[in-house]
Amino acid sequence: MERPYMQVSGLVWILTVVAILGLVAFDFYFHVRKAHIPTLREAAIWSSIYVGIAVLFGLGTLIFGGTDMGAEYFAGYVTEKALSVDNLFVFLVVLGSFKVPRADQQKVLLFGIVFSLIARTGFIFLGAALINSFAWVFYLFGLILLITAGNLLKGEGDDERSADNVVIRLARRFLRTSDEYDGDKLFTSQDGKRVMTPMLLVMVAIGGTDILFALDSIPAIFGLTQNVYVVFTATAFSLLGLRQLYFLLDGLLDRLVYLSYGLAAILAFIGVKLILHALHENNVPFINGGEHIDVIEISTGMSLGFIIGVLIITVIASLLSPKGRAQTYVAEARRHAREFLEIDQDPQYCDDVYHKLVNEEANIRELPEKYRARIRQEDELMNLLERAHRVHEERVAAGTCFRP
Repeated sequence: MERPYMQVSGLVWILTVVAILGLVAFDFYFHVRKAHIPTLREAAIWSSIYVGIAVLFGLGTLIFGGTDMGAEYFAGYVTEKALSVDNLFVFLVVLGSFKVPRADQQKVLLFGIVFSLIARTGFIFLGAALINSFAWVFYLFGLILLITAGNLLKGEGDDERSADNVVIRLARRFLRTSDEYDGDKLFTSQDGKRVMTPMLLVMVAIGGTDILFALDSIPAIFGLTQNVYVVFTATAFSLLGLRQLYFLLDGLLDRLVYLSYGLAAILAFIGVKLILHALHENNVPFINGGEHIDVIEISTGMSLGFIIGVLIITVIASLLSPKGRAQTYVAEARRHAREFLEIDQDPQYCDDVYHKLVNEEANIRELPEKYRARIRQEDELMNLLERAHRVHEERVAAGTCFRP
């Protein structure tokens, strides 16, 4: 099962790291440096390009590293990509909570991706060092994944998706910032004094939640391969393109209502795989007298098939679910209502956003009655929609918004 990472030459490591840094720099200078809102077409094209690069790298790994190494890479990449999509829920909540302007969200997302890549690289080498020194770490990683899977099923991981988790509360307490954004600047002048903008606080929040997620994702990929080069590249390529994926899936994230169940099944599967491997390699004195135990081990091919199968079932079930449609319509209506209320003086933009809000409300009215009844009980949402309609009438009367 183990493939020593020293089989990969130092030159290959250097070329790989340079290529990944080059992709990050390209993303910044050609897409993020100038603030703008990516179109759906732009997000789709670049998401496809980054996935294509990851697949081509995997094929190269398959050709030059062999079948086992290639299969380990693809299993790790698919798993990390699925977990990174779960990260997008956190990004969505944090960006919404801090009301980051849509055009400036790209810079925050790219920062989160770079910080996550740095943090996970550190965790990867730490994990590899622990595995090489202590065989019992496999038991620990397996236990972590089983506990994480249980929390996903129980919904106990919701605090990490909250816009008020411990990382953000600490950031709010110790980082004093201005109340208003100044474009995408981290610092601005206020009353003649240099102060931090909320943009810096958002980046701290994103970085903190990235660390929390790394504690789950790194044990997961080490359950599929102990080849450090494969772990690093699969993790890196799963993160690259995440910014584009955010804008591509923005309207669908709330639709993936069963994603947490799928991730729970995958993490539990990998946790069991790790524990079985730990038993097979056992040298812990109080387990079977420190002798290895002959147990079945799960192959990489079986792991890859299980992971892909679970994800396909999860996505299809989510897209066909009325509950998923309801969550999507509600999330979009809430987002458009808030966006509409924040518009100052732009009649055409005001009209466009209001029409989107009206369309989402029409979609909600077409849902089955049991979902509409639950939505009507959401006082915060109902008050928000009522306020948006009232403000629209006021703006129409003032001439700052068109009548539909």
